[in-house]
This record gives sequence, C-alpha cells and structure tokens, in this order.
Amino acid sequence: MKLFIFGYGYSARAIAQELAPDCDWIAATTRSEEKAAAMTAAGLRAFPFDGESPSTALKDALAEATHLLISIAPGAEGDPVLNCLREDLKRLPALCWIGYLSTVGVYGNHDGAWVDEDTECRPVSRRSVQRVAAEKDWQALASELNMPLGIYRLAGIYGPGRNQMIKLDAGTCRAINKPGQVFNRIHVADIGLAVAKAARLSHNGILNVVDDEPAAPQEVIYYCADLMGLPRPEEQSFEQADMSPMARSFYGENKRCSNIRLHELIGGILHYPTYREAFAHMWQTDSWRKKD
Repeated sequence: MKLFIFGYGYSARAIAQELAPDCDWIAATTRSEEKAAAMTAAGLRAFPFDGESPSTALKDALAEATHLLISIAPGAEGDPVLNCLREDLKRLPALCWIGYLSTVGVYGNHDGAWVDEDTECRPVSRRSVQRVAAEKDWQALASELNMPLGIYRLAGIYGPGRNQMIKLDAGTCRAINKPGQVFNRIHVADIGLAVAKAARLSHNGILNVVDDEPAAPQEVIYYCADLMGLPRPEEQSFEQADMSPMARSFYGENKRCSNIRLHELIGGILHYPTYREAFAHMWQTDSWRKKD
C-alpha cells in the first residue's frame, strides 16, 4: 500500500499510524513548514499544499499512490483537492481506493431521532451544506473512474490532547443544557481503527463512524469532573449561555446516529464504545493532556 493523505490533521494521523505497517510509504500534505519537518522526522513524505498550487513533487508522489485519503474540509468554492487536481486524479495508474472524511453534520436536525447511512441529508449549517456538496462531488468522480469510495461521517472527535478534561482542568468548561439534546462522539483511536480497516478492504459506501451511545453534552462533562475530583461546572441554559455562532450552531443538529454498519465493518467492538471507557482510560493512563 502507498497511502497519500490530503490534510495531515488529528484524525488523519491516527489513521496513518494504524496503516503504517501495511504501507511502503505514507505521504501527506500540510500548510505548516514546522509540521512538515515533524512529519518528515516521523518517516512520512511531507508536501506543502495550500489548496491552490500543488507542486510537481506532490503530483509525482500522487501518481504512485494506491490509496488516497481526503481529510481537508471544503470551502465556499468546493473541495480544494478536486478544484485543482481533478484531472490528475483521473490519471492515477495505481489508485485502487479513495477515502473521504466527512461529518454526521450532513444529516442536519432530526429532533433526537435515530439516523443511519440511508437517512436523507438535511444539512443546517453552511459547513454541513458544503460537506454534502463535497461528498456528491467525490461520488461523481469515483463513479466516473469506477473506483471504490468510502465516505466516513465522523461524530464529535476527541482523544488525548483534545477533550473536555483539558477545559475542566483550566477552569473554562461550561455545562450547557438544552433539554433533549444529544450528540454522538468518537475517540480518535476508533477513527484510526475504522478507516484503516476500510482501506485494507477497499470499502465502498457511506459509514457512520460514531460511538455506541449518544449522550447529552453535560453528562460527559459531569462524568469527567467526577473522575478528576473537580466540582461540576454550574449548569447553564442554552438560551442564556454566551456562545459563539459556531458553537451555538452545533446545538441546532440533534440526532442519534446508528453505528450498526460500523460494527459490521470492524467485526467487533470499538476500543471505546462510549465516553465512559474513553475518559476512564485517559485519566488512568494520564494521557488526556497530550497528543503523543
């Protein structure tokens, strides 16, 4: 396997680590020179990519890839990879699988009802509307190429270095209560588990990469506070809470996401089926503060 990743972020890194034993090489893009140096030191082939001007070296590496993973968000102008490399992607001789990291935000609001991969997308926020458009664009290309395409709709991502414990420790965590509101989550290690398995199998189709138990956000915060021996933050009502427009928009999408097909793919249980196992492990191993 020769894996090329557009956008070496938090989730893509976990996927790359899972797939490393299967790969002859892994190449990935970044906007940061500092991050590129760290990626090179870790044994990756790092390429700068600003979404507009791919280098000749990037195109040469891409031409060798057997597996392609897209982990860059679309913008108002569409998907940046397709915008500047669509024709190049049509001429990749060794490519046999494409993976696209999307979001469960594409489903929009379902007032707490269960949704699965066949549920109609009803995006609410602008970023979710852009995701739906990007999914369709990648599906069109995959259909043209007769290429397996896996679309992985991720729930709220957390893990070491990115979780509520950090805010609780800093005293900046708030418990927002919007009655009936629930979210799914997914630990970054389970993103790595799921998408790596999908790549090995050349999975084709849409998959919710979410945990087993959607829960209210304040429940997770209270569980973490109790684990850490800290006082629970005072509950604030959604209506009265001072929130950014982006933060408030997350509460406009209320649903429970099924992961039946995810379990079928991985053939077993997640590393962290719910937030309880995940936070208990991070607390016991003192790994909640760090990403490495």
